[in-house]
Amino acid sequence: MRRRLLLAAATMPLTARAQWRPDRPVRLIIAFPPGGSTDVLGRLLAPLMSATLGQQVVPENRTGAAGAVASGFVAQAAPDGQTLLLDSGGHATNPFLMRGLSFDYLISFAPVTLLATLPLVLVVRAESGITTLPELLDRARREPTTYGSVGVASRTHLAGALMLRRAGIGATHVPYRGGAEQITAQLRGETLFGFSSIALTAALVREGRLRPLAVSAPEAVAQFAGVAPVAAQGFAGFSMMDWLALHAPAATPAPVIAALSEAARAAMAEAAIQPRLAEFGLQPAAYGPAALAQFLAQERTVMRELIAAENIRLD
Repeated sequence: MRRRLLLAAATMPLTARAQWRPDRPVRLIIAFPPGGSTDVLGRLLAPLMSATLGQQVVPENRTGAAGAVASGFVAQAAPDGQTLLLDSGGHATNPFLMRGLSFDYLISFAPVTLLATLPLVLVVRAESGITTLPELLDRARREPTTYGSVGVASRTHLAGALMLRRAGIGATHVPYRGGAEQITAQLRGETLFGFSSIALTAALVREGRLRPLAVSAPEAVAQFAGVAPVAAQGFAGFSMMDWLALHAPAATPAPVIAALSEAARAAMAEAAIQPRLAEFGLQPAAYGPAALAQFLAQERTVMRELIAAENIRLD
């Protein structure tokens, strides 16, 4: 369903060029620390959007609480187009995991555009002797199994939980503090498998230290062209990707949203940044505010059901 939505959105015509332009620098609030995919994308986009908007777009990291710190800041900003939020898939999971927030994810933001999706790769140690997804699942059925992630309720956690739930298999989830720690622990043999990012796994696969068994996207990805999706290996419809999107405060006027969306879409299409996007496994998907609103509604339905079924809690 999500794949059909994105494909349909890709065919939407561009809107007429919006006339709104900011009268001072635009703050781009990045919900995660420097160095990760969210930060990298924000710093790639900022100068390109600046050129289109005629004002500097200034990246600013506000980290903490799985993106909720940055989200809370932008939710309280003036709805004038001068403050934007660059957030990840936590925007669709945090509403069902966090209590006592000073804002409501469901009503505090105006969608600007989805920017990119990030497929995950299911990997095992090369020394594990496992060469296929069926072999992994068979071992997990026969003996106690652990799998790693970058944290509770992260997409790497949810991808593993969803696959195991659909396979009818129990396993122990081991959360780590970041992708590097997750992969290091897996290489030490602390966990049997894990979903991880293309950026973290590609070099280790080339070196023969990790073996990819599947990708979490609905179809194969360029960086692992010979690796079949989970969906093509007995799990029809399986899709669990992270993603990055731009949001503005609720009540931001439609012409302002249109201008910001147009600037972001133009930036994502720039040929100069495509190699860098590919390095981080970022697949451009900037289709505008209506498509993001539909995508968010669908994501939240899926995540709410999975989080409830798995009884996942952050507090």
